[in-house]
Amino acid sequence: MYKIIGADGKEYGPVSADDLRKWIAEGRLNVQSLARAENDAAFRPLSAFPEFAKAFAPAASPTPADFERRNYKLEIGGCVSSGWNLFKDHLGTLFGCFLLAILLFLAAGVILNIVLLTLIPKTCLPSLTFKLSFNVFFQAVLALVVGPLFGGIYYIFLQTMRRRPAGIGDMFIGFQRAFAQLFLGNFVVGFLVGLCFVPFNIIQSVKLEPVLEQLRHASPAEVHNIFLEFWSALFGTLPVMGICMIPMIYLAVNWQFTLPLIIDQQMDFWPAMKASWKMVHKHWWQVFGLNVVVGLINIAGLFACCVGVLFTVPMTTTALMYAYETIFGRSQTG
Repeated sequence: MYKIIGADGKEYGPVSADDLRKWIAEGRLNVQSLARAENDAAFRPLSAFPEFAKAFAPAASPTPADFERRNYKLEIGGCVSSGWNLFKDHLGTLFGCFLLAILLFLAAGVILNIVLLTLIPKTCLPSLTFKLSFNVFFQAVLALVVGPLFGGIYYIFLQTMRRRPAGIGDMFIGFQRAFAQLFLGNFVVGFLVGLCFVPFNIIQSVKLEPVLEQLRHASPAEVHNIFLEFWSALFGTLPVMGICMIPMIYLAVNWQFTLPLIIDQQMDFWPAMKASWKMVHKHWWQVFGLNVVVGLINIAGLFACCVGVLFTVPMTTTALMYAYETIFGRSQTG
């Protein structure tokens, strides 16, 4: 039998070793938690007890095959309502970490853009090949921050949802726990999804940008005719954009749980992509429907003077994490 010091600093017990192992598995205790056996004179960290070494050993990472026997039914309304309730009950933590992550993301993007454009010769900028290459390079460098950062956000949201301790400081856990895999997961998914838009980028560069360049240097008498030409070119590119969006949406929905799988279940990026694809594809329209609802909520947030989206995005992210738990949670069975 053991006594422990809880997170609130109070003493609890006596409890059995099996109870302690259960609490360790639930995340309620960690290696620094203080405990004392019946014959101990003082409290010491749980890491000092050999009988709990296996309880702290990292669990084997699941593989895509481990999920194949599972099935699920995604309740869109349940995910959204649960997400809303969790968000309002833990507003400080969830909103705070999301806002900090957005500020860091924007700062990293602005700094990177300034540095790269300062170093790159201006003669290279009009080249279509350079623009496409620059976008890939920019995305790769930014993924070094975005992947681990948003992995940390998913970690906090999942821990909060599971009633486990989590704070804003945990948003950097992705840099410590799975930096390389979160970077690769973010970059590879973003790159493959972005490939779907390459035809539109080419058409836009060939049709729209020359007209915009003319518009910048046009005299007042020429503006009207060039403006009409611009609208004609714009509407000519819209069908291409619509066609490109179909595979882009399909791939993005299939791979949307890649980063949560990496940070939560310690999977490498490629098995995480495969697992996300296999499980989402089982009920693709349900997951897509949830994304549509999430998108509409965020659009409503944009209409609220653009400020509302700062609240709707973390709330809808919580809804998506409830969907993740329904599909991939460790407690789920076949």
